[in-house]
Amino acid sequence: MVVLSRHNIRSPLVSKSSVLTRLTNSNYQWFAWTGSPSTLTAKGERLETIMGGFFKEWLTKKDFLSKYSPDNYAFRFYANGKQRCQATANSFANALLPGKSPRVEMNVQFDKMDPVFNPQITKISDGFIAKAQSEIQSKFGDLNAGIAKEYALMENVIDIKNSPAYPDTSSFSQFPSSVSFSLNAEPSMSGGLKMACTVSDALSLQYYEEPDLNKAAFGHTLTFDDWVSITSIKEWYQEVLFSAPSVAVNVAHPLLQVILDEIQNKKRIFTFLCGHDSNVGSVLAALNAERADLPNSIEKITPIGCKLIFETFVGYDGVEYADILMLYASADQLRNDTVLSYQQPPVAVKIKLSGLKANADGLYSLRDVENRISEAIKAYDTL
Repeated sequence: MVVLSRHNIRSPLVSKSSVLTRLTNSNYQWFAWTGSPSTLTAKGERLETIMGGFFKEWLTKKDFLSKYSPDNYAFRFYANGKQRCQATANSFANALLPGKSPRVEMNVQFDKMDPVFNPQITKISDGFIAKAQSEIQSKFGDLNAGIAKEYALMENVIDIKNSPAYPDTSSFSQFPSSVSFSLNAEPSMSGGLKMACTVSDALSLQYYEEPDLNKAAFGHTLTFDDWVSITSIKEWYQEVLFSAPSVAVNVAHPLLQVILDEIQNKKRIFTFLCGHDSNVGSVLAALNAERADLPNSIEKITPIGCKLIFETFVGYDGVEYADILMLYASADQLRNDTVLSYQQPPVAVKIKLSGLKANADGLYSLRDVENRISEAIKAYDTL
């Protein structure tokens, strides 16, 4: 089993004294997150421990845990150097293997970006930029217009008309949004969508952390679908930046190589790789995965703490098969710190790869999956 995980709940990427305060009604108070900006919160640590406990039950049933030894290569835990990824991986690993102090690899200085998990452009040319921009335009059109209704809902929730930024900033739509690319840097966004993403991200995190939903919405009564709409702004931002085919195979290239190596490593039983939503999203896009319906989550592409799982089997016919799942705690499970088990399981959704045919059990040929990953890796060479 190879698991690509998104880190669990963190504090917002920017401090409350910056763009969040300037764009929000002066009388509104944001949640008092624990820790520094962008770090795993105490709740995020608890939730990842809970998820690790569920995997302990699952892998015990598979008789995987009896194969663990700190001296062999059966288990691997590897995370990006950022605090939120290292802390997530350590919480998961220690819950999966309590008392055994499993080691989490960190191949860079603490709180720095590991090139394997850094969604950066590592191959660039005029032709690549033109193709990527064309793909983004074809898929998303006007970046602000495509999310205008969601902007309006969120502007009402934060009461932007009574914020310090008003009237200079009366709507996110007034600032044209665009994407640019530079070598050895993440794709970059400018304009209203970038500002809106910052607010959407913070509101979704506040939804998870604040027990009172009205308080989380600054006194507004929002439906579940309203929260989905608000959260879709940051997901739109992520999709624009990382899901165009040329961009996805560029930024996901080193991680795809690791995933394929881990799947093909016959000495490995379980691999846990911990990164970011941009990692999970770009891998899905590079593999040409179909959009899955992710129920009971306000995030519809890469839920916080989600696990993209590649599980392999040997059939009674001697053929090797693979299953691909997206596994995540539901919105209610996240908000309520629900203990996960086979009686109260997380949500699991099959991920389909466009153009591949599954068998009657819903499994792919492992060779087909390996070939799909290899094709995405080779596509990098033609950029």
